[in-house]
Amino acid sequence: MAFILPTLSTAAIFSVLLLCIFKFVIYPAFISPLSKIPNAHLTAPVFPCWILWNRFRMRGNKTIHEAHEKHGPIVRLSPSEISINCVDGGIRTVYAGGFEKHDWYPRVFGAYGTISMFSMVGSKRHSVRKRMLSNIYSKSYLQVSPHLAAISRTLIYERLLPMIHENADSGSAIDVHDLNNAITMDFVTAYIFGRKAGTDFLRDADTRKPWLESYQSRKPFEFYHQEVPNLTELAKKLNIPLIPAWCQKANEDMEAWGLQLCDKAEEYMASTDPDSEPLVYKQLKKSMIKQLRTKEDQQISGSISDSIRLDIACELYDQLTAGFETSAVTLTYLYWEMSKLPDLQLELRKELETLSPKIAFPRMSDIAQAELPSPKSIDSLPILNALLMETLRLHGPIPGIQPRITPSPPTTLAGYFNIPPGTRVNAQGYSLHRNPDVFPEPETFRPQRWLIPNNSVEMEQMKRWFWAFGSGGRMCVGSNLAFQEMKLVVAALYSNFTTEIVDDEGIEAIDAYTIRPESNRLILRFKHL
Repeated sequence: MAFILPTLSTAAIFSVLLLCIFKFVIYPAFISPLSKIPNAHLTAPVFPCWILWNRFRMRGNKTIHEAHEKHGPIVRLSPSEISINCVDGGIRTVYAGGFEKHDWYPRVFGAYGTISMFSMVGSKRHSVRKRMLSNIYSKSYLQVSPHLAAISRTLIYERLLPMIHENADSGSAIDVHDLNNAITMDFVTAYIFGRKAGTDFLRDADTRKPWLESYQSRKPFEFYHQEVPNLTELAKKLNIPLIPAWCQKANEDMEAWGLQLCDKAEEYMASTDPDSEPLVYKQLKKSMIKQLRTKEDQQISGSISDSIRLDIACELYDQLTAGFETSAVTLTYLYWEMSKLPDLQLELRKELETLSPKIAFPRMSDIAQAELPSPKSIDSLPILNALLMETLRLHGPIPGIQPRITPSPPTTLAGYFNIPPGTRVNAQGYSLHRNPDVFPEPETFRPQRWLIPNNSVEMEQMKRWFWAFGSGGRMCVGSNLAFQEMKLVVAALYSNFTTEIVDDEGIEAIDAYTIRPESNRLILRFKHL
C-alpha cells in the first residue's frame, strides 16, 4: 500500500499536467477555431503577454496596425482576443450587428460609482439612455438650436476672437492646444449645463491650466484598469502602489468638479432663456425621473434622488470630457497641417468669404449686435469639410481599439468561421483609416481626396471606412455637435487670421486610446489678414 500511494499521486499530477498542456497550449494553438486565424505574434495563441507589453509601453495601435499590414484583415492578439480591419465581415458585422461591449469600458470610463451611456455593457440599457438625449444631439436640432446659437455668438465674438486679436496685435505666439482645450470645454459645458453654469476656460487660465494638468496626468495609468484589472485589485489588497495615491486624488477632484457643474446647472432649471437654460442637464434629469416614477408612486424618494444625481453627473461628466478632449485634439492637428500649407489657407479663406454674414472681428462697441452665419451655410462649405474629414482620418482623436464580445452561437468574421462566443474582438480607426486601397498615400495629409463627387465609388468607399466616431447603434452621440463646433471655430479663425508654426516639437501623437501631442502643446503665431 505504501508503494501504491506515491504511484497514484504521481499519475494524478501527470494527468493534471497533461490536461493543462492540452487546455492551455494544444487546444488554443492547434484545435480552437481561433487557431486558424493568423497570429500577430508567435506566443499569441498561448499567452497575452506580448500584446499587454506593447499596450503597457504605449505602442498598442501601431503594433496592431503592423500586424494587419503583415497578416491581413484579421489577426489573433492573444488566446481570446482578435483584431479586425475590414468593413464587410468586419466592423459591419461587429458594430452594426450589435455585438455587446466588453467590460473594458466600465473599468475605465465609470465615475461616481456608476456608469454612463458610453460605458454601459448591455445594449438595451444603452438604448434607453440614448433615447433620452439623441434628439438634442441630432444635426437637424443643433443647426436651428437657439441655445447653441447664443452660445456660439458669445464664445466666438466675446471670448475667442478678442483673445486671438490681442495676440496678433502683439505678435506673440500662443499654445493653440491649450487654447483648443479651453474653447471646446467652454462650448461643451455651455451646451450641457447652460452658458452661465458652464466653464470660462478661455479667459480663466488660473483654473484651466491646473485642471488640464490634473486631467492628463492620469492617462498613463489607464492601462492597469483596462487590461489587467485582476492584477490591479491584487496590488491594491497588498498595498502595492501600482497606481499612485495622487492619481486617485485627481479622480476624486474631477468628480467633485463635475458635481459642482451639475449643482450650478440646477440653479437654472426653471430658466427658458437660451443663454442660461441647462438644456442637456434638464432633459436628462426629467427623462430619468420619468423613467423611475410609477403610477403607484409619484414621488421620488431621497435615496433614489441621490442615485439619479450621481447617474446624471456620471453621464454628463463623460460627455463633457470626451467632447472637449477629442475636439481639441482635432483642432490642434488641423491648425498644424494648415500652418504648413499657406496656399490651402488662401483657398479656405476664399471659400469663407462667401459666407453671409462674414465672420469678421467686430469693434467692441458692435459685439452685442454681431451675428454669425447659419450653421447650415458653414456646414455646406466643401473645403472646410474636406479639411476636417482629412484631419479626423489621419489624426483621429480616438484611434484606439473599441472592444466587443462575440455572441452565441459562434460567428463568422473576415472569412473565418465558428469564432466562439466570449471572444474579445476589436477594430481601431488607426488601421481602418490607413488602408491604401481606400485612402491612397494614407500617411499624407490630402484634403483634396474628400472633394470628389459624393456619388462616386471612391467617395462611397471612403465613407464606409471612415471611423472617427465609430459606427452602428453605439457610435458617438455627440458627433454632430463636434462637427458644428469645430467648423465654426475654424471658420472664425481663418476668416480673420493666418497661422504659422513657431514650435511644433513633440507634435507626434502618443499611442493611446485617445491621443494628444507628445509635448501636449503646439505653438503658433496668428497674423491679421
